[in-house]
Amino acid sequence: MLALSGVGASYGSIAAIGAVDIEVGEGEAVGLLGANGAGKSTTLRAISGLVRLTAGRITFDGADITSLPPHRVTALGIAHVPEGRQVFPEMTVTENLEVGASLPAAKRERKASLELVFGLFPRLAERRTQLAGTMSGGEQQMLAVGRGLMLRPRLLMLDEPSLGLSPLATDATFEKIAEIQAMGTAILLVEQNVNRALGLVERAYVLESGAVVMHGRSAELAGNPHVQAAYLGI
Repeated sequence: MLALSGVGASYGSIAAIGAVDIEVGEGEAVGLLGANGAGKSTTLRAISGLVRLTAGRITFDGADITSLPPHRVTALGIAHVPEGRQVFPEMTVTENLEVGASLPAAKRERKASLELVFGLFPRLAERRTQLAGTMSGGEQQMLAVGRGLMLRPRLLMLDEPSLGLSPLATDATFEKIAEIQAMGTAILLVEQNVNRALGLVERAYVLESGAVVMHGRSAELAGNPHVQAAYLGI
């Protein structure tokens, strides 16, 4: 469904990623792993159209989306939940969610999408009139994921969903991500908690210094000596 071929991107004169090749199939959960500064977030931003490519090509359902602006990428059904949640603190839970359904097609399904999100995250339903800035980190992460789901995406890209969360909140977040994939939504997960990520995704790519250095099934990577030494503390 999604394919990156030889993708490179930079911030000004500073190269962030180079020659990245990644594929995500329909309904598949795929991980993008690596240390800080490896280029994981930049890869998601390149897919979303937030960073201009310096090389390579990105396709979605076989159509070239390399040069599309962010709103057109989103309209194709690609939702991006950014690192750090980035909810609107002075807006209510419901208002934050409605922002995720601002495109015409999603706006027509807004009521049904709200029911879907509130069914998946009952805590958000309980606090629908609460200001997002007064919620806990775990609740804000639920809200950020729910806002992405308001698009009714075919691909949900999650950037460090466990960042800053307690172990209990991390468990709850990963359980919900698994539920979302079970509903048929493809997942592209960026996560520094490699052990947790490999327990969720079917396949994963490992980035180092802006390049994919290995990829494979989760079980294969979990047993790889380099992955064990560099990321699993084994």
